[in-house]
Amino acid sequence: MNCEAGHSFEVRSASRRIMAQFLMITATTGTNLELAERFASVAREKGHSAEVVDLASMDLPMFTMERSKSDDAPDMSDLTKHMMDAQAWIVCAPEYNGSMPPTLNNALAWLSLDWQSFRSLCTGRKVGLATHSGGGGSHVIMAMRQQFSFIGADVMGRALTSGRNKEANPETIEAMIDNLAR
Repeated sequence: MNCEAGHSFEVRSASRRIMAQFLMITATTGTNLELAERFASVAREKGHSAEVVDLASMDLPMFTMERSKSDDAPDMSDLTKHMMDAQAWIVCAPEYNGSMPPTLNNALAWLSLDWQSFRSLCTGRKVGLATHSGGGGSHVIMAMRQQFSFIGADVMGRALTSGRNKEANPETIEAMIDNLAR
């Protein structure tokens, strides 16, 4: 390409792929943990980093205002750091009585104690939603979409629902990883 001053230069376009950091958050063990591991595996196959956090294994005490002010309050700094380091989260949770499981609500309550940190943790964070549920899972997806949108996350439109009679669609998993990695 020639410039007006007679100098020439070459424009090079590097097709360098930017890798994303994913955090898969599962609210229960069993099939939703397996689903989170599937998402993580696909992300890693695509060259991204991926970690899985199992909220059930954290065994957090039930949030109450009294407990939050006591010395018994759990240290959420490790989870907060993992969540902050990730560019995108994929939350895998089963439907509990038409809504989110208590482990997910409880973890969000503990994380929100430091409101300013919670806002910076959640605002603009890319979030994908997935479920393996016995009842179809549409209610938990709606509840999580409402909750994560309310706390400022950018929840992607596409979600994955699976259950006893409906296997997780591998194409949906790949598409969600690709969209969240952008």
